[in-house]
Order: sequence, then C-alpha cells, then structure tokens
Amino acid sequence: MGEQTVTRFPQEILEQYAGLGIDLPALFSAGHLGERMGIRVLEASPDRVVGTMPVEGNTQPYGLLHGGASAVLAETLGSVGAMLHGGPGRVAVGVDLNATHHRGMRSGLVTGTATPVHRGRSSATYEIVITDDASGKRVCTARLTCMLRPAAPAATA
Repeated sequence: MGEQTVTRFPQEILEQYAGLGIDLPALFSAGHLGERMGIRVLEASPDRVVGTMPVEGNTQPYGLLHGGASAVLAETLGSVGAMLHGGPGRVAVGVDLNATHHRGMRSGLVTGTATPVHRGRSSATYEIVITDDASGKRVCTARLTCMLRPAAPAATA
C-alpha cells in the first residue's frame, strides 16, 4: 500500500485552492481508514469522483467483499465530490448513506464513480456506482447526502 497515487484535479479546482496552503490530495483523500482499505482516489471534481479499492483485505467471513467496505468507498467518493462542490469555505459532513449490494466479489478490484444528484447551498447528494473492474458489472449502488457547513476559521499564530 506504500505506492503513491496522484489524484487528478481540474485546473479550476487547483486555482480555487491555490495560495491557501491546503494539501488538496491529502484533504480530498480516503484518510487513514481508506489507506488501510487500499482506497485510491484517481480523479476528483464536483462533477465526478473516481476511486478504486481492492477486494482482497476487505472481505467478510464468507470471503465476499464486505458491504461495509463498499459503503466506505461510496462515502469517501461522495464526500470528496461534496467537499469540492462546497469549496474551501465549507466542509461536507455525511448525514445519510444507503447502499444496495447487487453481487458478490471474492477477488479483484472495484471502481466507484460518484456523480451529483443534487448540489445546493447547504447540502449535496451523490450517487455512487461501484463496478467490478474485470467484468464491468455493477456490484453496489449507493447514495450519499452531505450537509455543507461553514469551515472553521484558520487558527492565527
């Protein structure tokens, strides 16, 4: 898991955060939990967030991809989209997540793609479709709603 994946951000996002001293790849990543699960955010914009996760290491006792792992991938990708929609002055806080698991997987890689359903001033909702990389078949469909809250002011020295 030590390999570094570079997330692609659109130029307008890079410009929006330029000069703020914010590490975009770290801010819009899967965090410590995502690192342990092998989640990689590959592409990130308010319109589309794409990430991958290995099945290996994220299974339940029957050897199938754990539904909670799919939920973590979905919430990560949807939250990144909502945070980018909110911009540097807001933070996205998940308030509702639902997931429907369509098929089991025992190995391989899954890819999640989050696209907006609603983007407002105080909330954002994303649909996240998780597919099997080998077959392209849908593994899980999730929906995440995030509340957009004002970001805490930066501490001054």
